[in-house]
Amino acid sequence: MATGTRSARAGNPFANQQTMAGEGTAGGSEFADYEAEKELCKTFLSTFARTGALDGTLGGLKYMDQLQDVANRARQVLEISLDDVLSLSSLDLEEALEQDNLAVAGDEWSRFARNVRDNTRRYLTLFADAADELMPAPTSAFEGTEDVFDVLMRQRQYAEQDNAQQMATYGLPTQTAEQNQTGDGSNPAGPGAANAADAANRVPRDLLRRYEVKIRPATGGVALGSSKARASQAVPLREVRAQSIGQLVTVRGIATKVSEVKPMLQVGTYTCESCGFEIYQEVTGNAYMPLCECPSNRCKVNNSPGKLLFQTRGSKFVKYQEVKLQEPADEVPVGNIPRTMTVQMKGELCRQIRPGDAVAVAGVFLPVPYTGYRAMRAGLIANTYLEAQCVEHLKQQPGKTRNLLEDAQLEEKVNRLSRDDDVYSLLARSICPEIFGHEDVKKALLVLMVGAPTRTMKDGMKLRGDLHVCLMGDPGVAKSQLLKHVSMVAPRGVYTTGRGASGVGLTASINKDPQTGQTTLEGGALVLADKGICCIDEFDKMEETERTAIHEVMEQQTVSIAKAGITTTLNARATVLAAANPAYSRYDTRRSPAENMALPASLLSRFDLMWLILDRADAELDAALAQHVLNVHRVSSSGSASTQSISEEVLEPSELRAYVAKARTFTPEVPKELNEYIACAYAEMRAEEAASENPHSYTTARTLLGILRLSEALARLRFSDNVEQGDVDEALRLMQMSKISLLESRDSRGRASNDPISEIYGIVRDYAVRSGSQEVPFQKAMRLIQPRGFREEQLRTCLDEYASLNVWSLDDNMNVLFGEDDLPV
Repeated sequence: MATGTRSARAGNPFANQQTMAGEGTAGGSEFADYEAEKELCKTFLSTFARTGALDGTLGGLKYMDQLQDVANRARQVLEISLDDVLSLSSLDLEEALEQDNLAVAGDEWSRFARNVRDNTRRYLTLFADAADELMPAPTSAFEGTEDVFDVLMRQRQYAEQDNAQQMATYGLPTQTAEQNQTGDGSNPAGPGAANAADAANRVPRDLLRRYEVKIRPATGGVALGSSKARASQAVPLREVRAQSIGQLVTVRGIATKVSEVKPMLQVGTYTCESCGFEIYQEVTGNAYMPLCECPSNRCKVNNSPGKLLFQTRGSKFVKYQEVKLQEPADEVPVGNIPRTMTVQMKGELCRQIRPGDAVAVAGVFLPVPYTGYRAMRAGLIANTYLEAQCVEHLKQQPGKTRNLLEDAQLEEKVNRLSRDDDVYSLLARSICPEIFGHEDVKKALLVLMVGAPTRTMKDGMKLRGDLHVCLMGDPGVAKSQLLKHVSMVAPRGVYTTGRGASGVGLTASINKDPQTGQTTLEGGALVLADKGICCIDEFDKMEETERTAIHEVMEQQTVSIAKAGITTTLNARATVLAAANPAYSRYDTRRSPAENMALPASLLSRFDLMWLILDRADAELDAALAQHVLNVHRVSSSGSASTQSISEEVLEPSELRAYVAKARTFTPEVPKELNEYIACAYAEMRAEEAASENPHSYTTARTLLGILRLSEALARLRFSDNVEQGDVDEALRLMQMSKISLLESRDSRGRASNDPISEIYGIVRDYAVRSGSQEVPFQKAMRLIQPRGFREEQLRTCLDEYASLNVWSLDDNMNVLFGEDDLPV
């Protein structure tokens, strides 16, 4: 097999330098032979066969099949994977890509893979030229209308026929269209021929191609940018150095800004208005100088250069989009701010990234010089960008990954879970399993992630299906951890805090586009979370003027902008999950719920569930919580320690994400039989609130819609298209539990402060009932009451008082003894 190099000339001062195609042979004293490299590209494309390929397909020539689809105009991208190249090597994946193994004899494919990785831009051209030579004939009829090239070539044939007739009339030699297309630009008729083929008259290969070549880095069969990728792990964005120029690198980040898709000129076509000569100009950068004078021999002989007319229809444009990629929070060093990188998307890669997506992008790291006045100020400094080759979302849903086998296994497990009767509790336990307790809160968060379908009326009015939940409670009850976990598990989640977010940062801001200089809109957190979840922590710390920007988003799910000459409406179809502390940091039972919440009623009514999480002292729960936290720290794995026991089953985030994604595909309906049942339940809620002197919540018509949304979300969890009465009962139970916590907090703390003897009696008796024991040792009773602030004297007084009433008896050690009939069975 060809070595891909040729000897350098003697005395070459650059003989010891590194070649452009990577390293040559030992010592780096030989230059690359790109003709031999192109032959190696042809060999790989024409001979590589699928043998248990990583994409789940078997048999056949993989790349020849892709070229056949390209010839049949059924495919636009020829994607070449370095995993396939390295599968032909005898070395391990990491060893094959290490530069220390250059001297390994007989392993041409590992050297070839290193060269492709280190000089990707050159090998993109080589693979494209090799694909042109290997392109098979079409085997099926084309569907659709003609493209630009078909029209152009037909017009060229007509013009060539007319030109041949004129040449025959004057007795001049002629040249066929095929010779003109594929020739080397020489003049076969001699320098005196007036209309002979010129180099500028050749049709560029980029204009002939109906496909684009992309190179995918070697990952060992796992997802791009995954931590399991052995050979090409994602490089932190701030560690992409100057030595990576021209190489294929992979970075991870969050898309903060995505520009519009615009046409980018790749090949310009001009026509002379005097002689009809066609000229093609290939554009390789971001700027070019249009041609003005016709270079044809006829215009030179006549000494009157004709004016060139730009032919828009005969030129080739490619889709172009620019993405700003921001460094992930986990890769930012302490005390630094996240860095950004510009990613250029071309061709079929456009529109694959939306603002707010967490993605891994593999591309060629390239410099671009400044232009205009910025070049005078910058001097020798150049800007850099990443020319994307492939994109993968870090939070992929089933059916959108490259590993078909993994998708099939995940879908099979999801279908098996849907048939489990305890799937509702299992999914709830899988949400932040390292957090102890909060079973009903986790169920509410599960329902929030699933949501309900959005209804569109005949008149165009929409009823939102997204659920909004607010978690309000004392400090230290894991509200922020719950929000963080939900934003991580959700396929599209944005996390922000109330103090660090402004009204503009939540909705949209007005900026000036650095490329065009036009005023543009840049979406905030709620717009970035479109069709996702926006988690807002420290919701109570927001200014009132900034909090009003959320009102429209929570109900209408739009953001209306009327500033700087821009009047528009942006979609913000986001679920809002907020966490807040009470007005006095801790919940004050002596004040009303409205005073503790310190939020306007117009905002509270927009939340489907307002959940209060209080930090109440309970010896049993506190001991279990401490044991759970110790287990989590001991095993250093949240999945192995759950709320009840270390061995309890929980799902992985990818499995939970897959189940939620499939549940969101169902559109359940509420049957007519449940209309009266739901209406009566809503009427009772309104009546209870009217009869209460100090209502704990605001029950409005939005509450009725909240019941319907909760019921439909619970039906989605069952993979059902019909809402059952059990779904309605569970929705009412969740709403009742969110309100009962307010009432229980006031009642329990009020009793404790008013009658400590009765409270101690309740604690001792409740422990005896839970443990099923008729004896409560005195030391155990002390451990039960001390966390609640009671003293030993109060305990002895309680024991003596109830012993005198024959409620229980005491032995010599003050241990409590219950009779057989004193405790309920």
